[in-house]
Formats: sequence, C-alpha cells, structure tokens
Amino acid sequence: MAAAAAAAAGPVLWRRLLGLLPGRPGLAALLGRLSDRLGRNRDRRRRRSPWLLLAPLLSPTVPQITSPPCCLCPEGVHRFQWIRNLVPEFGVSSSHVRVLSSPAEFFELMKGQIKVAKRRVVMASLYLGTGPLEQELVDCLESTLEKSLQAKFPSDLKVSILLDFTRGSRGRKNSRTMLLPLLQRFPEQVRVSLFHTPNLRGLLRLLIPERFNETIGLQHIKVYLFDNNVILSGANLSDSYFTNRQDRYVFLQDCPEIADFFTELVDAVGDVSLQLQGDDTVQVVEGMVHPYKGDRAAYCRAANKRVMDVINSARARQQVLHAQTFHGDSLLTQEDAAAAGDRRPAPDTWIYPLIQMKPFEIQIDEIVTETLLTEAERGAKVYLTTGYFNLTQAYMDLVLGTRAEYQILLASPEVNGFFGAKGVAGAIPAAYVHIERQFFSEVCSLGQQERVQLQEYWRRGWTFHAKGRFTGTWRPRSP
Repeated sequence: MAAAAAAAAGPVLWRRLLGLLPGRPGLAALLGRLSDRLGRNRDRRRRRSPWLLLAPLLSPTVPQITSPPCCLCPEGVHRFQWIRNLVPEFGVSSSHVRVLSSPAEFFELMKGQIKVAKRRVVMASLYLGTGPLEQELVDCLESTLEKSLQAKFPSDLKVSILLDFTRGSRGRKNSRTMLLPLLQRFPEQVRVSLFHTPNLRGLLRLLIPERFNETIGLQHIKVYLFDNNVILSGANLSDSYFTNRQDRYVFLQDCPEIADFFTELVDAVGDVSLQLQGDDTVQVVEGMVHPYKGDRAAYCRAANKRVMDVINSARARQQVLHAQTFHGDSLLTQEDAAAAGDRRPAPDTWIYPLIQMKPFEIQIDEIVTETLLTEAERGAKVYLTTGYFNLTQAYMDLVLGTRAEYQILLASPEVNGFFGAKGVAGAIPAAYVHIERQFFSEVCSLGQQERVQLQEYWRRGWTFHAKGRFTGTWRPRSP
C-alpha cells in the first residue's frame, strides 16, 4: 500500500507535533500529559492507536446495544425496514432522486435553488467561508429576500442558517461577519444559529486557542433545503467545496415530508444553540439553558428532549402515512391517486436520516451502523468511503470478524484537506496514514486482504471529503 510508506512512527511524530507549539507551553504540557496517558494505556488497549487523540480522531467505541436484526424482517419486506423503529422512514420515487457528481454542479444548483425559493431556505453546515464564492452565495440570499419584500403579497420566506460556533467565529472575518448584513437588513426573516458544544466550558474554554478548540466538539450536520427540495451532502459552505474538493451530494426533488423533517431538526438544534444578533453578539433562546455557562447535565437533557421530540414526532407521522398508503382499507391504485390529484409516482426508494449527537446521548447512527456491519453475511459487499480513515475499534472488529467483502475508499495523504497545512495540522495526514497502516497490517496478518480492500483517492489539485456507506447483495439468513 503506497500510503503506508509515508507513515512515521507514532511516538516520534507525536513529539514532533509537540515541538511545533512555541509560545504555548500550557497547551504543549496538556498534550504531553495526554500523550503519556495514552502511552501507559497503549498495552491495555488492544490495537488502539495513540493517534486517536488528534481531532477529529476522537471517537470512542460503539456501545453494545441490541437492535432489531435484519433477519427478523418478514418475507417480502425490504431488509432495512427495521430502521424505522429508530428514525422516520421516508418513501420516495427514484425519479425524484438525483446524485450530483461535482462541486461546481453542487454550487450552481444551490444558487439556482435559492433564487427560486418562495417559502423557506434552510442551510446547516460546519461553517461558511469568507471568499468571493461564499459572498456570491450570500448575495443570492440577499437578492431573494429583497424580492420577497417587493412582492405584491406579503412573503413568508424564511431563511434559517445553522453553523458551528467555534468554527464560524474563527478570525476577524468569519462566518458571522459574512451573515451580519442579512441579519441587519432582514431581521424578521433571517435566523443564524451557532451551536456551541457543552463540552467546551470553564477553564478549558479559556485556555484552548482557536482551531484547537474545535477538537472538543462540533456541529456537523450538512443539509441544504429550498422549499420542498433537499440536498444531503457532506460539503461545507466554502470555496474548495464549490471547486475542487470532491464530496457526496444527493438532491431530493419535491419531497415535502423530508424537507419538513430537516426543517424541524435544524430548528431544534438551532433552539439549543446561540442566536447571532445584528451587532455580532449572541443570545440564548428564552427559557433554554446556556450551553457552556449553565449546568451541563441540564442543558444536555433539554437538548436531548428537543431533538428527540422532532425525531419521534416525524417517526410517528411516517408510520401512520405508511400504514395508510400500504395497509389501509382504502388503498388507492396509482391511477386512482393520479385521478385524485396526487401525481407523485409510487415510492421505490427508502430514506432514513440517521442522527448522531453523542453529548445529548443520541447515538442512532452508531446503532444502525453496528447492526448493518454485524448483519453483513458472506456474499454481501460493503462499500465504505471516508476522507479521514479512523474506524473505531468496534467497527474494525466487525469488519475483520464478519464474512462480507469490504471495499474501503479513503483519501491519499496528498488529497487530505490538512496536507501541507502549517503547524500541528500539517501532521494530521501522516497520523491517518499511521492508523490506516495499522489496520491494513491486521488485515494482512489474518490473511483477509482479498476480502478487505483499501483504495486511496488521488486527483491532482483536488482534495477528498466524501463519506458514506453502502451495502449490497444481501443474502437473508435461514430462520
């Protein structure tokens, strides 16, 4: 494996990282203590890499949670239907699903959708960049909002933007300053929410500088919706994601139930976030516990309830809709539905939004992922892709212990977003390679290199950020 040759020995590279912190003895000492602790625990934690310290490498193992196994699905029912016990199940026609192939297509589609939006624009991302392309996006929002004010009839267009507080506040010119003109000009129509992790508080919040504070926790939802059209992606709102940073983008057209769900989800996370004001200050929603000044346990309980209420409410609605559509006494044929005015084609594609908010004890994505990997039988093919290779120990054990074929696509060091960065960040690609090398060594030692294959994405002048998983060719177990 070519990437493995670039890996440096863990302890040597770690000490090199510490040496890159002149003028920050407190941080260096903190990292040093953490390094020593990891070193003492290394022998006790089988196959656990010390590089898990580097964010965003922090990721504990998946808890052992019993979930409804796929093999319990009755004959004639698709094998993933058990997931609707955890999250809402949305049925759509594949004719309404479009996979985008390039950053430029993603950028142009977003601008076009903003320009024609009449009722709502909802955008959730880690951050909004500060370059000319990002300004172009903000200008599109401003133009659409201006048109809504000039319309003959009062407009109900609302713009809701959810970003991460630490990433969105970095530097003098940042996501907040980019959006302030919209807040100042359209205060009744624009909402900007900045999620602040409850884990960054007290002395820790005061001591850890910018960039490093983002390692404690982030808002990482990436969804962009315009009226009833939704883009699900891993891309942030930044120039590289619009030009030469390959990601995934799925465009769902005319899917009102899905758009409603993500609107409610972003609203819920926004309600437990800090609200940006027109003077660049932030406020807490009335009645909400402050994320880092208030009691942490109380804040997390309130946030859990707010988010889970959205998930459970949508799940209940979709179950009723599913029962009426497929099991009701007055089941309509497609021709009858068309005659009644519902011209949407019958669903043949099922969408399950998996939510992961570990500080709030919401770990649905972990439960589903672990179950899917556990249920992967001989003859199944599992495709995993990630820009940053860091499977948890539980996932690695499942990959190595099951009989399915795995094809894992990850970024080569040269197309890692941190490649060539200054200081500690520049060493992160080598850290990921170190983890990759350890994992592949285990694959080879078990003689499984034919069943578990690793491939690296490389494209000159590009970076790679796509993340996802796909499982195909499933074979049902015998009862």
